[in-house]
Amino acid sequence: MFNIEIRNNKSFECDGDTTILYAAKKAGITLEHSCLSARCRSCIVRVKEGKTVNEHEEFVLSEKERSDGYILSCNVKPLSNLKLDIEDLGVELSEVKTLPCKIQVLDKLSTDILRVVLRLPPNTNFSYIPGQYINVIKGTIKRSYSIASTSNGDSTIELFIKKYEDGIMSKYWFEEANENDLLRLEGPLGTFFYRDSETKVIILMATGTGIAPVKAILEQISHNYKQFEHKKILVIWGGRYTEDLFWRPEIELKNFTFIPVLSRPDENWKGSIGYVQDVLVSQIQNLENAQVYACGSNEMIASSKLLLAKYGLKENNFYSDAFVSSN
Repeated sequence: MFNIEIRNNKSFECDGDTTILYAAKKAGITLEHSCLSARCRSCIVRVKEGKTVNEHEEFVLSEKERSDGYILSCNVKPLSNLKLDIEDLGVELSEVKTLPCKIQVLDKLSTDILRVVLRLPPNTNFSYIPGQYINVIKGTIKRSYSIASTSNGDSTIELFIKKYEDGIMSKYWFEEANENDLLRLEGPLGTFFYRDSETKVIILMATGTGIAPVKAILEQISHNYKQFEHKKILVIWGGRYTEDLFWRPEIELKNFTFIPVLSRPDENWKGSIGYVQDVLVSQIQNLENAQVYACGSNEMIASSKLLLAKYGLKENNFYSDAFVSSN
């Protein structure tokens, strides 16, 4: 049995056959995580002292990150006592449940995007933190989708679903699904959610359907606007083409700014052009007093983290959720 020491003088035990993330959870400590399969970057952590071994081969971290001591806690087992540069989130997450649900709404927002509303059985106790995700299960197929709505008490969950070429679940959603179809969901999952802090700027940054958890967090902020009235809130959302920007915020906040971005605009586009992280640093050059929540591809998240650090963003003020294709 090895001792795993984290920040704030907390520690837990982990044997050589158990991943760090699972051992922490068993000890009542919540560490950053999302996919639980070593395919995203959410559980990245730096090992300050000690040795580890990967449970499965991973392709997410760069060679430099590995040489600097970074690991994925969902995929690593200890070979010795460890000191990790991470802290307990201090949040008790809701129990993960598997529940039946029915499709209440199928709304085609663009050629490749569906808005889906799932309805849970009446009086179902399913609570989640805005920003978390669920797995939708159809037979033997399971796919992950971020929740695009806040817990509103009406037993419904909103999702934005992207069509993937040759995707088995995409074929169902876009060609076969009907209202009142019976499915199952598993959740809530993940640790992508708002963290209270003294920072003066909250930046929500997304590409594609990564806007789903951003929308949920933004609704949470709007519902608790007095708590945020002295903060600047910026949402930057990117796509390739105009039809990729299928949503507009309907939120009135005093210090709120929404910037849509296209990387391949047509001649009629009058908005920002390029990548979301580049647009961000063109708007705010000093990020020392900011929090950033980024949701999108692994590539966007990795490049954003490197770029924003150059503009003063503190490492522990960057939160991310990578969308990874299951195809």
